[in-house]
Amino acid sequence: MKQLININHSVCKFVVLCVMLLLFFIGHASFANWASFRGNPQLTGVSDSELSENPRLLWTFQAADMIESTAAVVDGTVYVGALDGFLYAIDAQTGKKRWTYQASGFTKASPSVDNGIIYFGDSEGVFHAVDISTQQMKWQFKTEGEIISSANFVGDRVLFGSYDGFLYCLNRENGELIWKFETEGYVHGTPGVWTQSTKETGDARNFTIVTGCDSYLRVLNISDGAQTQQVDLGAYVGASPAISGSYVYCGTYGSEILGVNLDTGAIAWRYRHPKRRFPFFASAALTDNAVIIGGRDKMVHALSPETGESLWTYTTKSRIESSAVIVGTRAFLGTTGGVLIALDVSTGESVWEFATGSSIVASPSVADNRLYIGTEDGILYCFGK
Repeated sequence: MKQLININHSVCKFVVLCVMLLLFFIGHASFANWASFRGNPQLTGVSDSELSENPRLLWTFQAADMIESTAAVVDGTVYVGALDGFLYAIDAQTGKKRWTYQASGFTKASPSVDNGIIYFGDSEGVFHAVDISTQQMKWQFKTEGEIISSANFVGDRVLFGSYDGFLYCLNRENGELIWKFETEGYVHGTPGVWTQSTKETGDARNFTIVTGCDSYLRVLNISDGAQTQQVDLGAYVGASPAISGSYVYCGTYGSEILGVNLDTGAIAWRYRHPKRRFPFFASAALTDNAVIIGGRDKMVHALSPETGESLWTYTTKSRIESSAVIVGTRAFLGTTGGVLIALDVSTGESVWEFATGSSIVASPSVADNRLYIGTEDGILYCFGK
């Protein structure tokens, strides 16, 4: 009997230990984050998370005004700005509001999160750094124009553009200006990060790439802000550059999609639809085999990264300003007609859609097996399994 009691006692201790370990790992679970506008510093719009074949609506959150900002999702919290001037922190599992932070003006810029700090700009030209742990301002930096560009990071530096025509590089810790570069127009898009390794030594140098409303693609050395390349794109650009290897892809207001070779500093190819001539406002999403971008021509275009040759097109019923996000074999994006669609990246066939009833100009965010997107009636949607 004593032996049986001892065995049962040992089993109970083992079960309790297993439960404690399980609770520990749940409490310290790692999340597949979406920390910035296009998901990574190269702005490729590719998620490392997964989504079910038929995503279901899990919850909605109502903000007080339109949502044009793309959400950032980090460690189980969704951060999104709205035109009511608030940044919202929302529980990713339940859709309940956790806290808010009031900006100086309305917010179209998508927040970027790094090392416990949220960075974003507003319509008054104020760039904010907000400490997540305290939910309070860490520092602010004032520019002379509206900020719609989202932030990008390299080491101890944060990069963003402003409608005052400058690209800014600040110290992430204290917000002090390291350098600024003046372009010849608004800087609407988010600057990308390109790392180049020298053949002789193998050393890596970091550059930032910006496609601006001055019609130029510019490559700047992040260390000192010196411009190393300037490529005339022929029309102004509202989209952010998508970077893969030594190539940059973007659409223009001249109704073209361009592939730029950074090694040669020249446009490698141009794509223009043979009949429809409308601007491209959305940023490109990149797979190994396709450049995928929606346009104001009510079409989604998939092009060869090497040649710019059309692989397929998909026609919608309304304009597309939402930038596609690649999740596995599907590309998700919204339309101004209020429809969220998923296309097969190989064939361009529609495989899923959801009608929100309100215009979508924000881009999807995908993290921890869930998709988040806001609409112009101020609703943030969460889809998952």
